[in-house]
Amino acid sequence: MDTYLNFKIMTKAKNYIPKDFHTVTPFLVVDGGLDLIDFLVTGLGGKQLFVMKDDNGVLTHGTVQVGDSMIMIGDTMKEMPSQTAMLYLYVKDADAAYNQALGANAENVREPKDEFYGDRAAAVKDRWGNTWWFATQKEDVEDAELERRAQEAYKKQNGEQPVY
Repeated sequence: MDTYLNFKIMTKAKNYIPKDFHTVTPFLVVDGGLDLIDFLVTGLGGKQLFVMKDDNGVLTHGTVQVGDSMIMIGDTMKEMPSQTAMLYLYVKDADAAYNQALGANAENVREPKDEFYGDRAAAVKDRWGNTWWFATQKEDVEDAELERRAQEAYKKQNGEQPVY
């Protein structure tokens, strides 16, 4: 970006996706967006990158990086009502991430558990109703073995096999 007589001259984007973003980017709209940013930082180890508020202090847009992913946040507005989401985060230590989120006042949804598909996973719910799953891949499971394990797990859970 260049400046000329105090005007910023913008350059054309080099890519259709902004730097450090991915094709899919969650955009969470809640009442109390600044508090959600605090939760993402303290509860999920995120890094606040950008905050823009209007003259009334309403968060019009915020960006937090969690791991290698970006999450956009905004306060509810007339044209953007609050919406909940379920997000699945791969982390180095699912148990530690789960406990960190609980320490930031998240509510337990499910304690850490080894899953038939090879992940160790746990879940919490934030005060806005979003569910955050934390998972650490413990093993690579081939498709045939995954199907066998799934059938076994569903039998134990429901007493019957699922229909595919």
